[in-house]
Amino acid sequence: MLNRAAKPFIKLVERYLPDPYIFVLILTLVTIGAAVAFEQQPILNVITQWGDGFWGLLSFSMQMLLVLVSGFMLANTPLMKNLLGRLAKLGNTPGKAIILVTLVSLTASWINWGFGLVVGALFAKALARNVQVDYRLLVASAYSGFVVWHGGLAGSIPLTIATPGHFTEDQIGVIATGSTLFSSFNLILLAILFIVVPLVNRLMMPPADESIIVSPDKLHDDPMPSPENARPADKLENSKLLAVLVAFVGIAYLVSYFVQGGGLNLNIVNSLFLFLAIVLHGTPKRLLHSLQQAIHGGSGIVIQFPFYAGIMAVMVQSGLAQSMSQWLISFASAESLPVWSFISAGIVNIFVPSGGGQWAVQAPVILPAAAELGADVNRVAMAVAWGDAWTNLIQPFWALPVLAIAGLKAKDIMGFCLVQLIVTGIIICLVLRFV
Repeated sequence: MLNRAAKPFIKLVERYLPDPYIFVLILTLVTIGAAVAFEQQPILNVITQWGDGFWGLLSFSMQMLLVLVSGFMLANTPLMKNLLGRLAKLGNTPGKAIILVTLVSLTASWINWGFGLVVGALFAKALARNVQVDYRLLVASAYSGFVVWHGGLAGSIPLTIATPGHFTEDQIGVIATGSTLFSSFNLILLAILFIVVPLVNRLMMPPADESIIVSPDKLHDDPMPSPENARPADKLENSKLLAVLVAFVGIAYLVSYFVQGGGLNLNIVNSLFLFLAIVLHGTPKRLLHSLQQAIHGGSGIVIQFPFYAGIMAVMVQSGLAQSMSQWLISFASAESLPVWSFISAGIVNIFVPSGGGQWAVQAPVILPAAAELGADVNRVAMAVAWGDAWTNLIQPFWALPVLAIAGLKAKDIMGFCLVQLIVTGIIICLVLRFV
C-alpha cells in the first residue's frame, strides 16, 4: 500500500527538514557559494547582487500577506463559515475528506493560485472540525492541488507569451492560450492529475492508530466581540452603514473591471476577498477582530520573502540559473527538449520560486535551443510552466500561507508532498514526451 511506501519519506522529512526560515538561510549560503565557485564571480560582487535584490519582492510580499489575511477574514465571516461547514459535511469519512479537499484545491488553484492556496487551507480546517482524519495529510492534500496552477487560468508563462509586446515576442511571436493552456496535451495532463492526485493522497492515508488527529476545539476561531455603544467612537466601529458604503465602492470597481474584460490576478483576488469580507462581517469592529486572528500567521512571509528576493537576484545576475538550464538541455533532442526543460525548470524553481521570474531566466536559454532543435515551442513553454509548478510541492516558500492558516509546520506536510512530487513528475514527463 502507498501509505506504507510513504512512511520513509514522512519520517525523513519530519526528522531532517528544518523550519522554512532555516531552509532559506541555508539556501542563501548555498546560492552565494555556487555563484562564486561555478560562475567565477568575486564574492563581493555576489554579496552586492544579493543585497541589491534583498528588497526586490516587497510588493509581492505584501500581496502574499494580503492573500493570507484577506482570505482568512473572508472565511471567518458567518456566511462563509456556514458554506464551508455545509460542504465539509460531504466529507463525512476520512477517505472522502482527503479526496474532497484535494479536488476543491485543484479546482481553485486552476482558477487562480492565490485563491487555491487560501481556499484549500481553510476548507481543510473546516473538514477537520467534522471528521477525524490525519490532519497532516489533510493539509498536505489541500496544498498538493497547487501543482496545477501554472497549467490553469492564471498561469503566468502562458499568459505572458499571449500578451502583445512580451519580451520574447521577436523570437516566438504572440502565442494564444489555445495553443498552450487549452492545448490537447495540457488538458489531458490536467485531467490525469485531477484523477491521480486525489487517489494518491487517499492511498497515503495512515492507519487509524498512526493518524494525528487535531481536536476540533483547537481549530475554532475566537468568538466575535459583542457590540458596545458606550462611546460615540463605538457607534462608528459598529456601524454597518459605514462598512457597506466603503465596500460598495470597492465592489463597484471590481464589477467595472470585469465588465471591461479584466482577468483574475493577485491584486484582484485580494480586492475581492477584502471587500467581500468587509460586507459579510457587517461592522468594522468584527472585521478588525478577524484581522487580529489572521495577522499572526504572516510572520513567515514577512521574514523569509526578502531572503528569496536576494537568492533570485544572485541566480539571475550571476548567470547561475542560465548555466543550470544550459547544462540540463545540452543533451536534449527535439522530442526530449520539453522533458528536460520541465526538469530544469523544476530545479531552478527551488532557487527562483516565481513563475514570471523563472521565464525571464530560462527563456533566453530554452527558446534558442527549441529553434535550433526544431522543437515545439508551445510545448516547451508549457514544460517550463509545469516545472515551475511541480517543485512547489517541496518548496516551503509557497506553503507559508497554507501552513499559517492551518497552524502546522513545513515538516508536517512535506513528506506526503514528496510522494506527490515523484508521482506527478513521472506523469508530467510522460505526457510531455508522448502525448
